[in-house]
Amino acid sequence: MSKVWLITGASSGFGRAITEAALAAGDVVVGAARRPEALDDLVAAHPDQMEALRLDVTDTGAAEAAVRDVVERHGRIDVLVNNAGRTHVGAFEETTDDELRALFDLHLFGPAALTRAVLPFMRERRSGAIVQMSSVGGQMSFAGFAAYSGTKFALEGMSEALADEVAEFGIKVLIVEPGAFRTSLFEGNRAGFSPDSGAYPKVTQTRGYVATGDGTQAGDPAKAAALIRAALDAEKTPLHLPLGDDAVTAVLGHLDQVRDDVAAWEKRTRETGFDA
Repeated sequence: MSKVWLITGASSGFGRAITEAALAAGDVVVGAARRPEALDDLVAAHPDQMEALRLDVTDTGAAEAAVRDVVERHGRIDVLVNNAGRTHVGAFEETTDDELRALFDLHLFGPAALTRAVLPFMRERRSGAIVQMSSVGGQMSFAGFAAYSGTKFALEGMSEALADEVAEFGIKVLIVEPGAFRTSLFEGNRAGFSPDSGAYPKVTQTRGYVATGDGTQAGDPAKAAALIRAALDAEKTPLHLPLGDDAVTAVLGHLDQVRDDVAAWEKRTRETGFDA
């Protein structure tokens, strides 16, 4: 039986790759984008499977109506993919409240609104899947990515609790953590930068990496989309799915570092309870 997908940020990058994979499998896709005309070619090629929806995920008030409209026309939403996003580079000290709030609107509050909107329908059917497109930066971070990783850490924490809440209803949650993939994330007009005072050399290095890295990333979005589908189809879907050799290496290395920190202080921290 074909599935019905609602995919945000469907016009480029991972969103488009996941859309194309779903269409190739015979599924129905409602692709949401701020510029839905960017999906005209897919709509023309798959008129019975593909729809484009104008949606800015930061307009959280529009989420419920968008979901309800899709359900009314297609009967259900089998998979919600919260993919819309962008990168941002800036030293923690130099990132403004406005920049930080804008990222949280895009990476946390938008996905939260759409997820809340689909849950009643998925619970009623006792099936469904929610794919949260996070990042390797949702597991660990480094200079220049404080704001970006802050939003992804928040998304992952929210999603871990969500997964525990919805498992009994047959709903899957998949947190995807890509490394460097050849998407539009590093394109000049999509990457956000806080002003650089030069006070933090490591942040300046990160800015250079992002500013010059577009088109050189090792990861293939089409292979990523295929793996995401395989993870969703698996009998035991993982909660966390690092994507790419670089992501797996970084996440495992970070986990080792956390374990070392805990082990070094384990005896003393276990002794912080009241004396018997």
